[in-house]
Amino acid sequence: MMANSWLWPNSRGKRWLLAGAWLLVGGGQLPGPVMAQTAPRIVPSAASVVPAGAPSPLEAKQTPGAAPATAVGGWQLLRTVALPNPGPASLDRRGTLYVADADNNLRQLAADGRALNTYAPAQPGHLAQVEAYNLTNTLVFYDDRQQVVLLDRFLAPIAEIRLADYVDGTVRVATLAPDNTIWLFDESALVLRQFDPQTGRVALNTPLDLIIGRTRPDFRFLRMYQNHLYLVDRSTGIYVFDNLGNYQKKLPFVGLSWVGFAGDELYYLLDGKLHFFQLYQLTERVQALPAGVRGVRQVLLGEGFGYCIEDLGVAVYQR
Repeated sequence: MMANSWLWPNSRGKRWLLAGAWLLVGGGQLPGPVMAQTAPRIVPSAASVVPAGAPSPLEAKQTPGAAPATAVGGWQLLRTVALPNPGPASLDRRGTLYVADADNNLRQLAADGRALNTYAPAQPGHLAQVEAYNLTNTLVFYDDRQQVVLLDRFLAPIAEIRLADYVDGTVRVATLAPDNTIWLFDESALVLRQFDPQTGRVALNTPLDLIIGRTRPDFRFLRMYQNHLYLVDRSTGIYVFDNLGNYQKKLPFVGLSWVGFAGDELYYLLDGKLHFFQLYQLTERVQALPAGVRGVRQVLLGEGFGYCIEDLGVAVYQR
């Protein structure tokens, strides 16, 4: 599919050409390095860009040195938390961090990286996703045994739900909505489902076969934010739905396994940099990661803190 292009004149008479997600100025070069202070560049509405069819204890230690190291953009390293081969991570609204360890236990860390609690399931399983943004409950999804576990804010189990009792197909990703319903993507039937754990019934179903078309999707992540549901397909982009599961548009950001949200921005990690997309003004900016990070798998941004989930643990920064 050939992407459309848009032209705008700027104040110096040059033309700005936007095609997909690349910006060319004049002869095709950016006017300087793309850093955190780069002026936002305008991108067209994503709906118009892509059609619908197309258990060892944690070791937290202060980083050696007389003063924290200052990185690009003012990030200051506070401490590192030794956690080899960490898994999915999530932040709640208080800034508490939840991250899976190599044994698929869920670790709870304070905003500054101090260890708080640990949840170790009685039955082992692969922890595929954790969603902690809801203050009352934290959702943990085990994809291999098709089970959702709901925890309280101290990581005590509230409920365990065997999805095979309610859904015939295979659930690929799951997330928790603000009303404590659970959104599931049934990969076998290509259907987005809203499940109510209180009644034990599937309340809403949104078939995606016509939306996906003939593409080969690779769904990796599901998250609800500001009454919108974001389904991340690594192959083709991010499908956006309203809070009733009605399809709205697709954001043309490919190659992603997760996305984060801060204020009115969606952010993701690509080519070693953080990319921010303004959800309503449709502008984009890029920020460099702190110096010295290695093997970053996920980045989470809290109120005044930033967390880099790396191969060997969690680096906690003050922003």
